[in-house]
Amino acid sequence: MKEIKLKTKDGIDIAVNHYNKDFDSVIILAPGWFMTKDSKSFLEMSKIFNNQSDILTMDFRGHGRSNGFYTFTSKEVEDISVVIEYAKQRYKKIYLMGFSLGAALVLIAGSKFDCIDKIIAVSAPTCFSKIENKVWKKEAWIPTLQKCELKRWVSIRPSLINREKINPIDIIEKVKCPTLFLAGEKDPTVCSWHTEALYNKAKCPKKYELFENCCHAEDLFLQARERFIKICLDWLF
Repeated sequence: MKEIKLKTKDGIDIAVNHYNKDFDSVIILAPGWFMTKDSKSFLEMSKIFNNQSDILTMDFRGHGRSNGFYTFTSKEVEDISVVIEYAKQRYKKIYLMGFSLGAALVLIAGSKFDCIDKIIAVSAPTCFSKIENKVWKKEAWIPTLQKCELKRWVSIRPSLINREKINPIDIIEKVKCPTLFLAGEKDPTVCSWHTEALYNKAKCPKKYELFENCCHAEDLFLQARERFIKICLDWLF
């Protein structure tokens, strides 16, 4: 694995872990808010999926080893766009896999880029303003404590400026490539109705999977590892 830095159009350096085994396909892994490319779960996923494809796992602005401030999807489409442009120069097939707000961003990117072959959206919100984020529920705080990584936590830099955002529910009909929608039945942060609503409105080839007794985003991987990996690999390959 090699870390690379890519610069966005607005001058932000985006840090990316490039897992290169000379496949002709690449999966771009897009973590959500408060997660990074070097989080344990994303390091594990990257290594597992690297057995089938090259991997580009990114830090969005305001996270990890990227600079800038996180804007909760207002500016981060620039971040994933520069990674997609990098992938276009090197790969025949480009797959996007996003988690939570990262899932919102892969859907937005999928509505803008014709070069995307398939998408996996895990716990994607319909729009930012409707995210439940019930942090007091045990389904929220227990997984958060279990994933506690001090180095990651101190690297997060949110913007305090409220900016206009693109709502995934407003652009989902523009996504043309096959899209897999995954949700956790007990998700306290982005309830599963979000994913179901996006799935129902999407006009692309699509599939919806609900993970019973699972929570949010990368928790699907952590709590139902074998099923998650199989569903994702079956969808992509």
